[in-house]
Amino acid sequence: MKHSLGGLGAVSCLILLLACPALALTGARNGLLLWADVVLPTLLPFMICSGMIVALNGVPLLTKPLFPFLSRFMGLSQPGSFVFITGLLCGYPMGARMDSRFLEEGRIGLNEARTLLAVSNHPSPMFILGYICVQAASLFSSSNACPPWIFLTALYLPILPVSFLAKKCYHLNQEASLCRQDNYKSEHTRVSFDAHLMDCLETMEKIGLYIMIFSILALYLSALPDSLLPLTLRCALLGAVEITTGIQAISGSVPGFAGALLITAAGAFGGISGIFQTKSVLKSAGLSIRHYILWKFFHSVLSCAAFALCFFINQSLQIGI
Repeated sequence: MKHSLGGLGAVSCLILLLACPALALTGARNGLLLWADVVLPTLLPFMICSGMIVALNGVPLLTKPLFPFLSRFMGLSQPGSFVFITGLLCGYPMGARMDSRFLEEGRIGLNEARTLLAVSNHPSPMFILGYICVQAASLFSSSNACPPWIFLTALYLPILPVSFLAKKCYHLNQEASLCRQDNYKSEHTRVSFDAHLMDCLETMEKIGLYIMIFSILALYLSALPDSLLPLTLRCALLGAVEITTGIQAISGSVPGFAGALLITAAGAFGGISGIFQTKSVLKSAGLSIRHYILWKFFHSVLSCAAFALCFFINQSLQIGI
């Protein structure tokens, strides 16, 4: 039955491509342009740099300022702290990629890797400030109605409760993580920069192909008439499919608080495209993409609640002023 449904889906995709080739061409072009103009120049330098930091044993230098906090409140080891910081600063799917790599190399244990997968894959601050906030600015007549701090708080604050629940769920033991860190011996092997570049390029190619595929799907969804799919629901689906295209559609069609809330949900969830990108970099056994989806859904719900609270607090402050 599974293979039959898969075959039926593949045939349906082929029929759609043949029936509307212009949409497929435009969607593919949009996805590849998005990858080449935004994702590649933003993500690839971070990917190359983070890999060289690991290879040259620079992890302790980067994690030292935040390690006491991350160790005490999240139970992370020093390598785990590096995974968390990388995922937070670099955006999808760098946290998952580094998490899988560190688990494969034995730098972190399975329980810590599972906990990190729940909390280390997020949109980067650059994406939030440079794209989400810019797109959301068109939803309101006043720039003070929804300042950037609201989106930053809504998307990052839920990391704390999610990490607490994930730590309990996966029985993360701080002492065991620190013991593993102390016993881990780095192998001082010769670093092949060319091999590292090829690995980064392979990952970027996978990400680019997924962006292209889901950009085509997003364009087909956007072409559906309002009688089949109401505008607000269509924008919400676009945000669930691919966050960049979805956020752009939401900002142009759903004004005010509702639009900002949908943008927050899309940014926190990461989209189905982000899920497939994450799955493509999970090479280690024991890291479940199903668990990841559940955690992202929970994070999205918390982000929406945090956004609503911060938004109404800001409105009250504005009225008071």
